[in-house]
Amino acid sequence: MAVWSERLAGVRGVLLDISGVLLDCGAGGGVPIPGSVEAVARLKQSQLKVRFCTNESQRSRGKLVGLLQQLGFDISEAEVTSPAPAACQILKERGLRPHLLIHDEIHSEFDKIDTSNPNCVVIADAADAFSYKNMNKAFQVLMELENPVLISLGKGRYYKETSGLMLDVGAYVKALEYACGIEAEVVGKPSPEFFKSALEVMGVEAHQAIMIGDDIVGDVGGAQRCGMRALLVRTGKFRPSDEHHPEVKADGYVDNLAEAVDLLLQHLDK
Repeated sequence: MAVWSERLAGVRGVLLDISGVLLDCGAGGGVPIPGSVEAVARLKQSQLKVRFCTNESQRSRGKLVGLLQQLGFDISEAEVTSPAPAACQILKERGLRPHLLIHDEIHSEFDKIDTSNPNCVVIADAADAFSYKNMNKAFQVLMELENPVLISLGKGRYYKETSGLMLDVGAYVKALEYACGIEAEVVGKPSPEFFKSALEVMGVEAHQAIMIGDDIVGDVGGAQRCGMRALLVRTGKFRPSDEHHPEVKADGYVDNLAEAVDLLLQHLDK
């Protein structure tokens, strides 16, 4: 208990991953991980500030929040930091016109973005749209540019659905990086700017915040590089080997979000 008191001392804000922590996605939208609905409710009834930080790019933020609300979660769209709105802001600020290689469900997020005569490529978890034809088109757009810009909504290796592990956008980003000889700009975890934007909205400093996620690299490693603490849950994409990762060590390992919340509330202000 003394160890946990030290690890959790001074926490004022909690960042929660969604997929693999709150729910497992799949047919019909997904199913809540046991105890997660109640855990979120308990957090929000406490004095801790709570924000949801996700790389979800198969659903718009509105549709994702709608699904979570249907499943019983206390969550609003304003409480979610997700990559598509952040990418749109970057595109507007830099005058970029993207060729979009994204899932059909998030095209609405880019409705106000000029996509004529593209001068960059935006890639996300496009699922079945990751065909050779579509990947090759993105490659051709990049190769025709004097200064190619590739923006990726996340760089995860895989994620978990109810049917099993699913290949994520990272593998396709790597393919374009290799083919074009460039490095993608990542909008989403583990980008430091993504975490910092969530902390700014919460109004807490990095050392006062803790991330709870199921991705040892994207969630835990990314948060720690920003000066945050991070817990890894043994749900979602977690694999036992994650507890022995050669480069990233979580500040704690818990069976699920419910256990993480128990610990946080138990050691609040201690």
